[in-house]
Amino acid sequence: MELLVLFNALATRLLFVLHSLLGVWRVTEVKKDPRYWLLALLHLLLCLETALTLKLKQGRGYKWFSPAIFLYLICIVPLLWLLELHPENQFCLNESQQPVQNISEREESNHTNDATDSHILETALYLVSTLSTVCEKVWTLSLHQTFLLLLIIGRWLLPIGREITRDQLSQLLLMFVGTAADILEFASETLEIEDVRKNHALVYAILAVWTWSMLQFPLDLAVQHVGCNSSVSSKRVFSLLLSRHSADLWNIGISLFIQDGPFLVVRLILMGHFKVITQMLVFFTAKNILSVMLQLYRLIVLSLDFHASLRYQSNSRKGGVSCCPCDPNHISLPANSCDTDGRECATIPLEDSLPVTAEC
Repeated sequence: MELLVLFNALATRLLFVLHSLLGVWRVTEVKKDPRYWLLALLHLLLCLETALTLKLKQGRGYKWFSPAIFLYLICIVPLLWLLELHPENQFCLNESQQPVQNISEREESNHTNDATDSHILETALYLVSTLSTVCEKVWTLSLHQTFLLLLIIGRWLLPIGREITRDQLSQLLLMFVGTAADILEFASETLEIEDVRKNHALVYAILAVWTWSMLQFPLDLAVQHVGCNSSVSSKRVFSLLLSRHSADLWNIGISLFIQDGPFLVVRLILMGHFKVITQMLVFFTAKNILSVMLQLYRLIVLSLDFHASLRYQSNSRKGGVSCCPCDPNHISLPANSCDTDGRECATIPLEDSLPVTAEC
């Protein structure tokens, strides 16, 4: 096992655990109930996953799915739900800014004694007490932001499997950056509206859609092709389309069913049914509408291009589909539709999948 792979695997999961423990501590402080420390037991799942990954995969990742990211979501998402649903999260008093100003004044007055151990210990204790007085709304937003940043950084640091290339990983990380910004904006912008906060059903619905949108982070299908499959099914044309454009189709599915689509539905309900209209809400609703329209346009373009290529190969009859039922119907996929490791693409029969004309 490579030393760097082992270090990255352990360090990334340690960051996940430390950030989740910070969230558990904050929930315990807010609820004033030490029983919430039992939420830390969720980290046992992450520890078990770490041991299995080191034993079975030598620390490297899995194909199409990241269990470490998924278990990190299980650990941190319930904590953010508890913080968002806490009544004190709706208010932020200006008095919480006063200790921050006192820190700088205290450091200036004790600048001459900063080398002593007692002063360092006193400063550390004062900083801890100051963090406890920070506004609860600021704490929750900070956990949201660091949570999304850790998802991106953690996915970057986690050792990749042999099924995904570094080029695909870089594409995935760039996608995650834009996705994380949209998700953070959706949660913060909608939950900050006063009329929304007063409606508990709306808050639950927004948090549910936010949780649903987070499920795309453990998946790597957006940059990986399914590859060619020699098995024959009843829907051979769809299998070919999936083999050739699997990454594009997955991106379209994410936008329509996991991110832009649900976000658009929530915002339209806020504006249409609950009469909640703000300038930013209107802008992001228009953005979601445009994103959905562009994804549908992209889906139509891919479908038309795919069927046009099938018709061209059928007409050329050079290794393509024959129009005569007495000839075997086979089509060979182009080289760019195979796996990235250079394996030869299998020939997939297309019998009865295309209409047969009377002319031969």
